[in-house]
Amino acid sequence: MNSEAYVGVDVSKSSLDLNVLPGGQTQQFSNDDKGVTQLVKFLRKVDPTLIVFESTGGLEMLAVSCLVERQLPVVVINPRQVRDFAKATGRLAKTDAIDAGTIARFARDIRPTIRPFKDEQTQALTALNTRRRQLVDMLVAEKNRLHTALKPNHKNIEQHIRWLEKALSDINSDIDQMIKQSPTWRKNDKILQSFKGVGPVTSATLLCDLPELGSLDRKKIAALVGVAPLNCDSGKYRGRRRIMGGRAEVRRSLYMSAVAALRYNPSIKSFYDRLIDAGKPPKLALTACMRKILVTLNAMMKNRSYWIAS
Repeated sequence: MNSEAYVGVDVSKSSLDLNVLPGGQTQQFSNDDKGVTQLVKFLRKVDPTLIVFESTGGLEMLAVSCLVERQLPVVVINPRQVRDFAKATGRLAKTDAIDAGTIARFARDIRPTIRPFKDEQTQALTALNTRRRQLVDMLVAEKNRLHTALKPNHKNIEQHIRWLEKALSDINSDIDQMIKQSPTWRKNDKILQSFKGVGPVTSATLLCDLPELGSLDRKKIAALVGVAPLNCDSGKYRGRRRIMGGRAEVRRSLYMSAVAALRYNPSIKSFYDRLIDAGKPPKLALTACMRKILVTLNAMMKNRSYWIAS
């Protein structure tokens, strides 16, 4: 088959729909161990240049992990990119087969960059970190409910809060133990936490959600996370620069790190104060601090060096 073959895969809970370009060949496999085995055999015959999956909340992980292990060229992309691509090319109808074809055309025309895929250990750490965020969100929600709940509900909510606090403590211990068991993660964790403002939660988030940290230059890592200011100009109009896209959970952790750094890191505090003195809005100044922290951590990881206060 043509060596320049591009494969789009639309994922659902029960099936994997494929479209191969050029030619438009279609296939469907079940989204289970048997189906993924058949998928691998089919793709080895195709010998594709690029295979693109949409991110579907984890439903794609079985197939993607298997293809990565077989060293096939796989990319997982944000579904919004494919939907915007479909709208731009006038393809508004939506079925699994149509979506697979759109993803294949996206692969052929856009050719997204292949990035390192998380190994099994990193996926396990990511799962724990994701569950931790869920527990924190539930705990905040229950504490807020307690303030407005009627008296008959207080006991039940308080019991649930205690349970959530215990579960959160247990999962924090699990994350800590998993990091300590890996010499690489243990070293990286020490480097990251040497920066005043970065704690265990931010460190774990960067380890599992930003594996590119230390391997990209400052502009690329900022754009990848979504803290790089983007132009908004048209003709004579010069709009305010803004951030958008990127990895939301990493930005969320960087925001908390920036808030902490304003209290405990003199370098970040002085940088923030200079921006405020120059007339920058506090929100913009804090976002700039997030970018500065990210760029600094990226350099520390690249050079394998600990934070030294200036």
